[in-house]
Amino acid sequence: MTNTVLVLGHRNPDNDSISAAIGHAYLRTKLAERDGNPDGLVYLPGRLGPLPPESKWVLERNGIDEPILVPHVHVRVKDVMTENPVSVTADETMLEAGRLLRKLNVRSLAVRDLDGKFLGLISTRAIAERYISATDMLQEGEESSSMAVATSLIDSLTQKVGELMATNVLILDGEDLVKDAAADLIASELREGVVLDSAGRAIGIVTRSDVTNAPKRKVILVDHNESRQAAPGIEGADVLEIIDHHRIADVSTANPIRFLNLPWGSTATIVTYELRKEGFDIPRGIAEVLLSAILTDTVILKSPTTTEIDKDNASYLCDLLGVELRDFGLQVFRARGGEESISVEKFVEADSKEFLVNDNVVLIAQHETVDLEAALSREEEIRAHMCKLLNDKKYDFVLLLVTDILSEGSQFLLEGNPKIVNNSFGIDVDQQGGVWMPGILSRKKQVAARILS
Repeated sequence: MTNTVLVLGHRNPDNDSISAAIGHAYLRTKLAERDGNPDGLVYLPGRLGPLPPESKWVLERNGIDEPILVPHVHVRVKDVMTENPVSVTADETMLEAGRLLRKLNVRSLAVRDLDGKFLGLISTRAIAERYISATDMLQEGEESSSMAVATSLIDSLTQKVGELMATNVLILDGEDLVKDAAADLIASELREGVVLDSAGRAIGIVTRSDVTNAPKRKVILVDHNESRQAAPGIEGADVLEIIDHHRIADVSTANPIRFLNLPWGSTATIVTYELRKEGFDIPRGIAEVLLSAILTDTVILKSPTTTEIDKDNASYLCDLLGVELRDFGLQVFRARGGEESISVEKFVEADSKEFLVNDNVVLIAQHETVDLEAALSREEEIRAHMCKLLNDKKYDFVLLLVTDILSEGSQFLLEGNPKIVNNSFGIDVDQQGGVWMPGILSRKKQVAARILS
């Protein structure tokens, strides 16, 4: 774990969050290779939720692995355990076990049967206890008792490990949180716990010092810098870097870090810019991933968040790939599938973010489409799901932007308290059918910013 750096986007990941994680992990890997990687770090892209269909489409067509699903960044037992512990069979002698303990300078060995299944632990503590029990026969001034002790100790060297091993061993799951496992380990009679695989083989040993001095998980944040949108456990992680294009929020760090926050239309634009600045060649797959994110986040460069730098980097990637910008952009959006095939949960929640407004939590979601009529034909079930979210999460309101890419506007649908939205935009959104808002394409710049102010 100590060498792995997770590159993570925000919860409910969109294409930019996924693509920026992949692109930035590639950039960091190339930088480490160029510098000789003195820290031995491995950069691994991750995701905090389901893969958006357009991300899946572009990854599959380029043979790129999906970012790993990361449920949290709390320290796990598997992050601190000593992997692949040395083992002995139950039929080996204590002499053989003792020599191995001394040679490897470890406190315990896993004991296994001939099939490799874990049976118990043999430790230096067990040897010491066997030695002490032998000295119990010693009586002051009696030569015979001294000989009995010596004989007993010699006999102990030929004893089978299985006769002295401890079987009351604490068994831990590698995915258990260290903070939860620590109490059990401290309370256990032995000083170690063991992690087993599905076949019952020992794959790790955890000591009390492992859990009391557990290192933090290393992460890089992309496309967000707000704790509410970050991975659970972020407050206890070691954040090494932040790459973002949103407002500066509340993620704090223990040490100074590189925080690159630029008011461009996409985090993928920032990653592309950095790759070009460092002089790295961009492989075709990475180029398609980054271009797809620039075009989804800027709505094919139509969003008011679009800058000249977005256009320049999108053009650069198009030239590199030999594709036409608008055609590729529409391909990406159509990869999301027909409106009727998308579950209502994905329709509403796939691109949604929580915000704190006047001490109340609100949800602002966006669904982009090239078929507005088909999307709005599902209004009844969409509103029913919005109401469920409203009640389950105790939001003040849930606002959904159904954005028509071709007509360049959004239909506002709202459930909950309409006052803030109505006052912010001078509309009456609390009505069936919602309100058409021409020119509204950006949730961040045109909607969230106005509501938050």
